[in-house]
Amino acid sequence: MTSTDQQAFLSVRDLKVHFSTEDGIVKAVDGLSFDLEKGKTLGIVGESGSGKSVTNLTILGLHDRHRTAIDGEILLDGKELTTARESELEKLRGNKMAMIFQDALASLSPYHTIGKQIGETYRKHTGASKSEARKRAIEMLRRVGIPQPDMRVDDYPHQFSGGMRQRAMIAMALVCDPELLIADEPTTALDVTVQAQIMDLLKDLQQEFGTAIVFITHDLGVIADIADDVLVMYGGRCVERGTKEEVLRTPQHPYTVGLLSSMPSLDGPVDVPLSPIPGSPPSLLNPPSGCRFHPRCTFAEKVPGGLCSTERPLLKVEAGRGSACHLTLDQRQEFFADLAATRH
Repeated sequence: MTSTDQQAFLSVRDLKVHFSTEDGIVKAVDGLSFDLEKGKTLGIVGESGSGKSVTNLTILGLHDRHRTAIDGEILLDGKELTTARESELEKLRGNKMAMIFQDALASLSPYHTIGKQIGETYRKHTGASKSEARKRAIEMLRRVGIPQPDMRVDDYPHQFSGGMRQRAMIAMALVCDPELLIADEPTTALDVTVQAQIMDLLKDLQQEFGTAIVFITHDLGVIADIADDVLVMYGGRCVERGTKEEVLRTPQHPYTVGLLSSMPSLDGPVDVPLSPIPGSPPSLLNPPSGCRFHPRCTFAEKVPGGLCSTERPLLKVEAGRGSACHLTLDQRQEFFADLAATRH
């Protein structure tokens, strides 16, 4: 994960996204920063409500501007997005940046063929003719592994299986060769075999196009397969970040430790019980003071003076590695050793 703005294709700086509701202000994202280079994949992981999807919808400008207050910077290839006009964002969406949504059936129109939906995206950004757009749609369906694309291009979404629809969504997202691709849990509803195929497809396409990918998920197993770097979110904030190997092998935040402890290990003893994180994610209408994880953290009592409940821990990043926790480095290493001993 790069630390210099000059190298970063996508740079997010101290992003805050707050929504106005009848019950109050929802602090969906509360001070988030990260960088992403071309050809790299950043995995953003966290429970539902942690701010993952809101972050990426904000990057694309897909938010209600009348109810949303945004602060901070989002730079895409040097262009500021938070202050960009909707007309400017429309030119970028689908062309320079694109998104694969979680539910392909809900995202695709049931009234139009797959080919028409892919082709319309291409025509909008390139001015191509209908015949050129159809050829491009067939080419993209072939590229994402749809058999007999020259025939399937005229099928409707309900005629595709779940995995095929997701491939069609990827084809639509990539039809204009975007430089940034955001994938919002694109494999959640798919079986394991199809999920693996989709992951391999994204990696192959990234290698071909050099695309920067933001991959949103709650599954650390998926992160282990596809990500280069990992950002762990909790309560609208980043609590840990680093390379995939660093975060998964030597977690530095109790929340990350909790996520790993709640996952079965394929190479460890089969009789080790899983340890779910106690409690529930915080309300972003009225989040806890201090560290937002402290009400659920089994290690908070080890920090003297009740600091976890009163003072927000800062995310100190060195060489792309950081953790927002009041525990000392020696304590974190000790806790990880305990985790490793039970899993291997």
